[in-house]
Amino acid sequence: MEKKKLLNETNLSRTQAFELPLFQAMRRLQQDGEVHAKRVARFGGLTPVQLMILQVLVAEGRTTASVLSRRVSLTAATLSGVLERLEERGLLQRQRDEQDRRRHWLLISEAGRALLREAPPLLPPEFSARFAALPEWERHSLTAALLRAAELCGSMEKEL
Repeated sequence: MEKKKLLNETNLSRTQAFELPLFQAMRRLQQDGEVHAKRVARFGGLTPVQLMILQVLVAEGRTTASVLSRRVSLTAATLSGVLERLEERGLLQRQRDEQDRRRHWLLISEAGRALLREAPPLLPPEFSARFAALPEWERHSLTAALLRAAELCGSMEKEL
């Protein structure tokens, strides 16, 4: 039992060595994301999340709210409010399914498509340029690491 406790404490101290640099990196990403979100909001009053939803709707053609919530990593309750705001602005439409009247399809409207054609990118242009300059293996590695970090953070939310 004492050996197991010592191993756990050793692993914890090794993990704590990464705590500060990981937090600093996450905080820097958050700050940069907030700055870019303000830039995006200046264009047509869209948030990055709203922009992402519209982009997913273009790519999918049509989808249900439950599928969309998984694609954009939002809870159903949060997505519902965002969808209402987009619908009020005429940027998306809801369409009842002909075979299953309980199902509603979400589609981007023509106004939403027009807005997207003029919209800024989801990622800051400076980041995109630097990212594109990386070797392909490094782009894949960085993307995988960020997705894994997001997965680790997401599992913490479910435990709270």
